[in-house]
Amino acid sequence: MRLIRGLTNLKMLSRQVNAPLAEGCVATIGNFDGVHLGHQTIIDQVKRKATALSLPSVVMVFEPLPREFFQGLEAPPRLMGFRQKLEALLIAGIDIVLCVRFDETFRSYSAMDFINNVLIDGLAVRHLVVGDDFRFGCDRAGDFALLEQVGKTADFSVENTCTVTVAGERVSSTGVRNLLLDNQLSKAESLLGRPYVIHGRVVYGRQLGRQIGSPTANILLHQMPALRGVYVVGVTLDDGTTHDGIANIGLRPTVDGKQPALEVHLFDFTGTLYGQHISVVFRHGLRDEEKFDSIDALKAQIARDFDAARAWLTK
Repeated sequence: MRLIRGLTNLKMLSRQVNAPLAEGCVATIGNFDGVHLGHQTIIDQVKRKATALSLPSVVMVFEPLPREFFQGLEAPPRLMGFRQKLEALLIAGIDIVLCVRFDETFRSYSAMDFINNVLIDGLAVRHLVVGDDFRFGCDRAGDFALLEQVGKTADFSVENTCTVTVAGERVSSTGVRNLLLDNQLSKAESLLGRPYVIHGRVVYGRQLGRQIGSPTANILLHQMPALRGVYVVGVTLDDGTTHDGIANIGLRPTVDGKQPALEVHLFDFTGTLYGQHISVVFRHGLRDEEKFDSIDALKAQIARDFDAARAWLTK
């Protein structure tokens, strides 16, 4: 899979001899936060058409997400970071990911600027898969009907995305997020098509866990997480081995945490994890994140959490 960062790099690439998009592409556009079953269905639509036309498949995403640009800290939490999204799109079999920086310049594009500069001149799109409620351009002036209209003269076609439901519920990133916030992990898994997982690199923390007898692997999160609290987890290390553990995710209010973090303790594990990229699967929620009056009170609660986690694992 090839990653193209930004419209400048896209334009430079389009001028190259034997450029990957020289003959055009089949593309879709969206946030793809979570790469859930709905997204996977869209990706399958794109891949089938790309195969039929012998063209590369393209997913266009944004950084930051549009809601983050407009809402700042009030934006909904992400389901996954950018690197994890790329990994999911790679596994899904997409050929090219175009990541566009969503900033004031891009926001000011008119609908026709977007179509001409990005879709036609940049991607040379031959077929586009988007929802019939898709809006684009400054003040969201562009819509599905405009794409169809322009496509008739610009030689590209437009296809509506399929709606996916599970148990009568439409699959969406918002739905997954709400289920995670409500600690309904199994239902969230049914919409994602896999357990909820966070990938990240282990960094040096404040060593507080080691000082109170429960050393943790610390993963800094660049955005607020979609769930908070204490969870039973399964962890996969760089070497492919898996371990049971317990994790706290959130702001660590007892120690005045300001940056969201994921802290993971592996049961019956010795060794160092610093620098490793690990995968943390959330299996069962134990309690919400809370602030304790003292470190001793926190230490006592951690001991109870360990007992509860081990009890759940041995059920």
